[in-house]
Amino acid sequence: MAYRNFADPQLSRRNLLRGGAIAGFGALAAGLPAQALWAHTQTAIAPTGDLPWPNVRATVEEYVSSGKVANMLTTFGFGQRDPQVIMGGTLAKPGQKGGQTPVDMDSLYRIYSMTKPITGMAVMMLIDEGKLGLDQPLADILPAFANMQVQVEADGSIGPENLEPAKRPITIRHLLTHTSGLGYGIIQKGPIMQAYTERGLVPGQVSRLPIPGLGRGNPVRSLAKFADELAQLPLVYQPGTQWSYSVSLDLLGRVIEVASGKPFDVFLKERLFEPAGMDSTYFTVPKSEIERFTTNYGVLGGALLPIDPAETSIYLDDPAFAFGGAGLVSSARDYDRFLRMLIGYGKIDGKRVMGELAVRVGTSNLLPANTSTAGTFMGDGGFGAGGRVTGKAFGWGGAAGTAAFADFDTGLRAQLFTQYMPSQAYPIQSNFSELVMKDVAMMRAGS
Repeated sequence: MAYRNFADPQLSRRNLLRGGAIAGFGALAAGLPAQALWAHTQTAIAPTGDLPWPNVRATVEEYVSSGKVANMLTTFGFGQRDPQVIMGGTLAKPGQKGGQTPVDMDSLYRIYSMTKPITGMAVMMLIDEGKLGLDQPLADILPAFANMQVQVEADGSIGPENLEPAKRPITIRHLLTHTSGLGYGIIQKGPIMQAYTERGLVPGQVSRLPIPGLGRGNPVRSLAKFADELAQLPLVYQPGTQWSYSVSLDLLGRVIEVASGKPFDVFLKERLFEPAGMDSTYFTVPKSEIERFTTNYGVLGGALLPIDPAETSIYLDDPAFAFGGAGLVSSARDYDRFLRMLIGYGKIDGKRVMGELAVRVGTSNLLPANTSTAGTFMGDGGFGAGGRVTGKAFGWGGAAGTAAFADFDTGLRAQLFTQYMPSQAYPIQSNFSELVMKDVAMMRAGS
């Protein structure tokens, strides 16, 4: 794969925090050679003979050996079996702190928007328990959203001359699928983007460092305040009409708090992380775990610049609030357990974490009828509870180059972990599923 020397995209908030969609991973062919693939294999990127996943291995080797990234780690698992691991590189670039420590399954990565499927599944738990309804109006839980105004011209004026009443209520389905009409400071332009920044509706973080052009603003200090401020601004689109990447999964953190009676981060820990055995997933990285935390880099002019070194990371601080759309740090081992739980339709290691129906519905296409995705990076795909749906596969990517999906046709779960921003600087995130499918096709041909 040729190396492209990118001077653009620049290190701006819009480019840094926009997570990439995982396109084209769905409907992987059935009939895989199980005996060849299910054996647990953990390999470095040095020559290892005829191991599976040759296209993925070659790509990992090229990215690490060329210095495009400090590290890269991929995992592949079928059903409930242990994953295969292909990895290379160190927690940071050689010569920097952490540059001598090889990455492994327990290294910690900023997963950014891969937080969204986790929040989505937490919502599905509450729907399964009857505490929320998929098509329940948001105003039933948060009354401030009862009488929303909508921009007539998206991203135009937020004055009364460009506003009209919402034609239908925002529902939980809308929030799960980015069809609520809510905006995103990293997507919108003009007055609505400025209003989001001024009101602290900034549900994400990159660095303690003052990075030119980042302009992330000062986020409000609680989910309750986030919801209250958000309700005072107009929607960008009429609810249920347009897919538009938004802060809706962050708002669902507040919905979860009200419906469950527990703080959002506590709900995730008690109801999802602990039961699923995910003991390395955090909104704040404990100081005791810094030694396995990766450094995040910005790609500028073909060079890697450390924008969030592990030892001084912003993720060592308590966030303004628990960002349900992009706030988590996790390990490949932990996120694989999340995918295993999904592939097990809510069960892992014989333990039920969430209901089977909740998983089946949450990983299916939940887009409202007649919703437009034209002109968006969604393309023709569907969308479930916080993640893209293609065929029988469900997953999403993160702003620092990570990606993960679970394919329910084959039982395959796959992940990509690395740390660079913006994710569009290299094609690996968007090409990951294509590499996986090429290797699957080769394995089938040799079976």
